[in-house]
Amino acid sequence: MTALAGDRNTPRAAGSLKSLQMAAAVLIYAGAIVCRNVTGYATKGAVATTLIGVGRANQRVDNSGGAAGDQRIEVEPGIFRFANSAAGDLITIADIGKPCYVVDDQTVGKTSGTNTRSIAGFIHDVDDLGVWVEFDESKVQTYLAGVANPA
Repeated sequence: MTALAGDRNTPRAAGSLKSLQMAAAVLIYAGAIVCRNVTGYATKGAVATTLIGVGRANQRVDNSGGAAGDQRIEVEPGIFRFANSAAGDLITIADIGKPCYVVDDQTVGKTSGTNTRSIAGFIHDVDDLGVWVEFDESKVQTYLAGVANPA
């Protein structure tokens, strides 16, 4: 490319919504926890060690019969309430600010399940109805880099 010699209409992505290509053979329901898999495609929250929480699905998209990238899903980062895990994995107010982990597409837990779960995001608050999770992909990546390479 050559340098500009005049004005340019440069497109921009407005707002915080992300339009992500979906993984193969996956159905994501509206309101679900959405993660990015190791190859960069969107998938529903599930027990796995290679996912990164991205946000909440804004609509239901069925790519269960499709290949990776055949469908796109609108995902919103931010703070959303999801179900709290149970027993020893229950998140309390003492855990605010700490990471939480994907149990399924609507539930987060306090622990990595003995290194079987991926990080969903960070605990923003806890109430009687669930856990308020902050989804911020770059913050999670920074946290994981620090855990993998402690100073």
